[in-house]
Amino acid sequence: MEILAQKKSHEYYMQEALKEARKALELGEVPVGAIVVCQNKIIARTHNQTELLTDATAHAEMLAVTSASYELGSKYLNECTLYVTLEPCVMCAGALHWVQLQQLVYGADDVQRGFSMHQKNLLHPKTEIKKGVCVAESQELLSQFFERLRDK
Repeated sequence: MEILAQKKSHEYYMQEALKEARKALELGEVPVGAIVVCQNKIIARTHNQTELLTDATAHAEMLAVTSASYELGSKYLNECTLYVTLEPCVMCAGALHWVQLQQLVYGADDVQRGFSMHQKNLLHPKTEIKKGVCVAESQELLSQFFERLRDK
């Protein structure tokens, strides 16, 4: 009989997403990392790859959703939680709506392009939202990235 892994905290999983964001920073990508958790198991992990793939849609969330859907063999992630270091943009929120994500947990707000800027909730009505998890670390990575850009 298989015993399910003990449930870990939002902070634990966000630290895993932050590891992905650090990979993005090292590669010169906007440092956003994402993981998908299903039944207390990480089933997808990735980071922004827009520069690497020359694809403006290769956001961490989009890549994580694709990977998780493949892993589960389902287009729906209604039993999954997405942990992402930055608030999803409108494009990513639309994708999260279509996959019927159970829960979204994110770190830093995106005051310029985040989905919450819009009056209407863009996520699926059943999606639970938790924001501000490990926000300082998420913001610090973003600050480092934009500081490097200014210095070039």
